[in-house]
Amino acid sequence: MGKPKQERRLADNEAMAVATLVRSSPQKLGLLAGMINGMKVDKALVALEFNRKRVSEVVFKALQSAVANAENNHALDVDRLYVAEASVGKRLVMKRFKPRARGRAGRVVKHFSQLRIVVQERAEQEEAA
Repeated sequence: MGKPKQERRLADNEAMAVATLVRSSPQKLGLLAGMINGMKVDKALVALEFNRKRVSEVVFKALQSAVANAENNHALDVDRLYVAEASVGKRLVMKRFKPRARGRAGRVVKHFSQLRIVVQERAEQEEAA
């Protein structure tokens, strides 16, 4: 019996990768996602490789995964890929307490995020423009 197969949520010329539980706040991760949004994949990979932020390594790996999914699962041309969407969502928030002076406690909030990268293959006529 089982469930019926779900319809594909993306177009035929798109591939996706999701990085869940990224140990960074959504605000910090959103800066990197906004930077690569709309870039060609090879330029985005170079920009992330030489970025000094700690989270750029996670974004780099997620983008590589999206490219690998596009190439292996959907037979898309890697040279014509660009980042169609890079979005960040809020995930788990861990709450910890740190001892402070005079018997008090200070709250420490540790944020987690989710990163979703969609790469899309450009058509021939769009590249010339």
